[in-house]
Amino acid sequence: MEIAADMVHEHTGLSRGVLLRGFMAQPGYATVKVDVRGAVIRDGEILLVQERSDGRWCMPGGWADVGEFPSAMVIREVWEESGFEVRPQKVIGVYDANRSGTPLEFYHAYKLVFLCEITAGRARPSEETQAVDFFRFDNLPPLSTNRTDERHLTDVLAHLRDANRPAAFD
Repeated sequence: MEIAADMVHEHTGLSRGVLLRGFMAQPGYATVKVDVRGAVIRDGEILLVQERSDGRWCMPGGWADVGEFPSAMVIREVWEESGFEVRPQKVIGVYDANRSGTPLEFYHAYKLVFLCEITAGRARPSEETQAVDFFRFDNLPPLSTNRTDERHLTDVLAHLRDANRPAAFD
């Protein structure tokens, strides 16, 4: 771990201590992390939340928890971040988050995007989100691209236009 931290430090200038702590936080065999996102549509507009961490917008979602079904994770994440109860309807796509243009530093991640239907609730921000709103696909706010990027939204829109479209995957 120390040698790896030294090597990355030499090539990037990132803090050796920060790198070493990051490497030590992920002991054992390297495996991917999983991020789930809910594509929630109302009246042709998509639900986005404004992240407190960067002030940008994304579909509600977050890191998967061990032992939880992917569909249950997206239900929980949408509720926590937006105030809406949803029912997942289908998988829009499975994406390699490290190949979308902005790699997630030293960890590899897959992103699962689910098309969801609102069943109850009302818009409300959370500890992680400062705003919740619906947007037309042709009038989107600045995106938090590590969380939601143009490809994800293009695929969501394509599924809305063609309900028989198969899930996208890398």
